[in-house]
Amino acid sequence: GVAGAFHDFGKYDPAFQRRLSGDKAAVDHSTAGAHLLLGRAGAMPHAAEILAHAILGHHAGLPDKTGSEAAMDRRIAGFRNPIPAAITAAQQIDLAPLLTELAAKMRKGNGFDASVAGRMIFSCLVDADYKDTEAFYDKLEGRQHDRDWPALSDILPDLRARFAAHMAGLPQGGELNPLRRDILAHIRNGAALSPGLFTLTVPTGGGKTLASLGFALDHAAAHGHRRIIYAIPYTSIIDQTAASFREVFGDKGNLVLEHHSSIDEERPGQQGRDKARLAMEDWAAPIVVTTNVQLFESLFAARPSRARKLHNIAGSIIILDEAQALPRELLMPVLRMLDTLAVHYGCTIVLCTATQPAFDSAQLKEGGLPLAGRELAPDPVGLARKLRRARIVDGGDMDDPALVAALRDSPQGMVIVNSRKHALELFQTARSEGLEGLIHLTTRQYPAHRRRIIADIRKRLAEGRFCRLIATSLIEAGVDLDFPKGWRAEAGLDSIVQSAGRVNREGKRPVEDSTLTVFHAPEYPPHRQIEHLAEATRVTAGKFGHESLLETDAISHWFNQVYWTRGIARMGQPMVDAFVCGKTGTNFPYRKTAEKFRMIDSPMVPVIVAVEDAARKEIEKLTIPEIPSGAIARAMQSFTVQVPEQARALLVANGHAHFHAPHLRGDQFCVLETGSLYRPETGLHWEEAGYIGDGVW
Repeated sequence: GVAGAFHDFGKYDPAFQRRLSGDKAAVDHSTAGAHLLLGRAGAMPHAAEILAHAILGHHAGLPDKTGSEAAMDRRIAGFRNPIPAAITAAQQIDLAPLLTELAAKMRKGNGFDASVAGRMIFSCLVDADYKDTEAFYDKLEGRQHDRDWPALSDILPDLRARFAAHMAGLPQGGELNPLRRDILAHIRNGAALSPGLFTLTVPTGGGKTLASLGFALDHAAAHGHRRIIYAIPYTSIIDQTAASFREVFGDKGNLVLEHHSSIDEERPGQQGRDKARLAMEDWAAPIVVTTNVQLFESLFAARPSRARKLHNIAGSIIILDEAQALPRELLMPVLRMLDTLAVHYGCTIVLCTATQPAFDSAQLKEGGLPLAGRELAPDPVGLARKLRRARIVDGGDMDDPALVAALRDSPQGMVIVNSRKHALELFQTARSEGLEGLIHLTTRQYPAHRRRIIADIRKRLAEGRFCRLIATSLIEAGVDLDFPKGWRAEAGLDSIVQSAGRVNREGKRPVEDSTLTVFHAPEYPPHRQIEHLAEATRVTAGKFGHESLLETDAISHWFNQVYWTRGIARMGQPMVDAFVCGKTGTNFPYRKTAEKFRMIDSPMVPVIVAVEDAARKEIEKLTIPEIPSGAIARAMQSFTVQVPEQARALLVANGHAHFHAPHLRGDQFCVLETGSLYRPETGLHWEEAGYIGDGVW
């Protein structure tokens, strides 16, 4: 309330009043309120400074306390108060209630907790400010934005009934399905437990995605959570996860919001903003399916447009799928944020994975983070044993001819490598050798195309036809395939375990015949991002042997190698420690942290491949101002290939792609114009447009 009352105090400036009458001179109206609060802080500088951050940043973004011209201390020091003295003197300010509220949101001496409280205040302030401005112009222009979503509590009975009906309709027979039902029942029994942190360790094939959804529905019904947020590390499967949830919920599936990172919520001046796009701004939908990047970069953001959703994360159930994929360099700030959301903001966190890293282990206490995870799955060690369907063997060095020879001897088999470049070149080599049933799967292909390829793979496997797949690691991310055997280029053990989950997935073959061969590719050594993980795998294999790499002890050993041998300083602990709340006040480096907190080092950008009629029809809509960009962008997601930023720039510069309807849509919709650069078997060949990259992506 105090932040809301004083964020626009600067509009009492006579210069701002003249601006309302048509004067074009720029006026800083954000500093006056912060200056007033800090001047009245007295013995309560902490509360005043937290509010001042929000007020100073409600247009320009959260500032740092010190360090730049835009920092709080310099803005306040350089401020010359233009507000009439009588107006300033008349302001009544009582910070005591806020101080009491802040004390309840932080543990003693915990500067990070205090900084998150500041983020939540900032989120409430800027979201209310945006919506107030929106309502003003809606009334002025005679329009209305539809921001109304049903409360999760109101629709939960129906959603739970639909979930039960869907699960009852799944196949009941076989060896695995009864086990999956037992796992689901045990996990749902944990829903009555008090909110907080949970782990969910279910090996690949155990049905953990739907089981975690069932837990979330039951847990929300028991404890009144406001929404369910399902965060996924890979953009390649966000649409299939959302589609799975829509299949469960039937005609209620429109309550599931997908927030793709390629749909940018910040582009100004767009003509239409549909309900889903509006919900991307504030996450008001009852169920949100999003990416780790979108979730955590928002939680650490300084920009108002990104941070405005934070207050709607409070009171949520957050399911982190494939939790082992959380970036190691940012692990401590990520876990600290999750801990704070659970302790102070009514969130339940589920760390969901087939290979649970020991996030509640003693090592975390070194960083002051005594997480106490509660395992939802029944007997993870026993489940790993029961669900083991394959064995891992050491292939040593295998060049491309050796891999082609191995595939020739296997009517059905898969090879997974670490880069799009290697996958393409291996496929071309295998094709030149005339291998029958050869299939290439890569993120060079757009999602709708990949879905058809995956459907063809499943059909070939089921019918016993030749099926020799060469793919990148994308098939490790929730793609349910069942090969008799496979080969995996050396990588992190978490990736190897996921690959093994695509061998004999349904348990229809003898385990001893179902092999995943881990090999070293001499001409394609692991990229620097993978080499550390691969080296840890070699160390673990040296200790336990390849045959035991799927055992729980071996997986725990690998995670210890990856995480704890690095030391918490190399896992982002300094980013946590930088937020200080001491006796004399606060020191919050909000903006510096937002700049450092990047979950993807080399951002990818979308190129639309419009080779299908459905895509071309969407492109035609771009010139119609009344059609919302958000609706078109979601439809285009299935026809989009993510490429390196430099690659897209060269595609555009060389005339192979261009932005459609930029006068209406800005630079959001880049469409491939040279159709020959996209090939049905191998996808988009952007290198032929002049880009020479390292092929990692």
